Amino acid sequence: MSIIPAERLSLVQEYYFSRKLKEVAQMNAEGKDIISLAIGSPDMPPSQQTIDKLCEVAQQPTAHGYQPTMGTPELREAMAGFYKRAYGVDIDAKSEVLPLIGSKEGILHTTLAFVNPGDEVLVPNPGYPTYTSLSKILGAKIVNYNLREDNDWQPDFDELEAMDLSNVKLMWTNYPNMPTGGNARMETYERLVKFAKDHNIVVVNDNPYSFILNEKPLSIMMVDGAKDCCLEFNSMSKSFNMPGWRVGMVVGNAQFVNWILKVKSNIDSGTFRGIQLAAAEAYNTNSADWHQEYNINVYRRRRDIAEQIMTVLGCSFDKNQVGMFLWGKIPEHYSNCEELTEKVLHEACVFITPGFIFGSNGDRYIRISLCANEEKMTAALERCKKAISDK
Repeated sequence: MSIIPAERLSLVQEYYFSRKLKEVAQMNAEGKDIISLAIGSPDMPPSQQTIDKLCEVAQQPTAHGYQPTMGTPELREAMAGFYKRAYGVDIDAKSEVLPLIGSKEGILHTTLAFVNPGDEVLVPNPGYPTYTSLSKILGAKIVNYNLREDNDWQPDFDELEAMDLSNVKLMWTNYPNMPTGGNARMETYERLVKFAKDHNIVVVNDNPYSFILNEKPLSIMMVDGAKDCCLEFNSMSKSFNMPGWRVGMVVGNAQFVNWILKVKSNIDSGTFRGIQLAAAEAYNTNSADWHQEYNINVYRRRRDIAEQIMTVLGCSFDKNQVGMFLWGKIPEHYSNCEELTEKVLHEACVFITPGFIFGSNGDRYIRISLCANEEKMTAALERCKKAISDK
């Protein structure tokens, strides 16, 4: 027998972190004790009432059956209430919000709902790698648009308008931006809505970072008319410390949401009822003080240490960044960003992310995650100081 995989596998590689974590695991097995400052997986717990609700529902004999693909009414109501409180946006809980198992699932289902094979998709460079990889797997053509430091990592609309957009169906945006930390701006959101309407493109804004080190959360849905041409993802992974729970959402007009539901209902089923009701509890009861402590205060202390690490490594960075990462430009004497990250990994035993994985515009940058406690981050700082001073 000679079994060969589907041709689509030749279009993508194994996810960078999936590959690299194998190497890190081997180094740990050799006793090297790697400190990881690479991945954006919050290391703090959800609120106590969230955990208590999960445990309570799990004890109920009737809670373990299949759940509706469109989510429980309790969760949809809580998500709509969150959008009203956080952004001042009215969302119809019955028709304009759909729970997701995180953004990767949402990217898959949304692309399947709107894009035919051969259609074009606008993807930011630098940007979340899954926008590119899933689009390729599904047969879409990637058209990159540039995000640059000299434009504060906002889209260059003059450059976009000069493109041939006749075959573009979707545009992926991500503000506050990952990996660069560029913040959301109402001006950018307003221009994106106009751009979408002018060119008959659906803009999808991926918005999981709006509360992390950010005093003024924004949503593209705050713009008049955004529901006509835009969708927005949001997530509990980052701002609610629930990455492993896999609870996210997409909001938009009822027709768009229904198309995504049509795809989703043929691929997966509803999340465990206990997770859905616990997520609703978090949306409904987490206090402003809880969010201030976990989304602002803790990350601010960690960010201060990350800035020291960047400085030790000779990198420059924008202090106005938001989100749970710090993005920095490498010194000129390094040929590329991976030369620096490999040096830090093998000489300081600290794992940080090379910016090239986010696109060619990230080639001269590195990213430090704030998802490690202050003790680990301080230890990473001392290791980097020693590795740099030894050379």
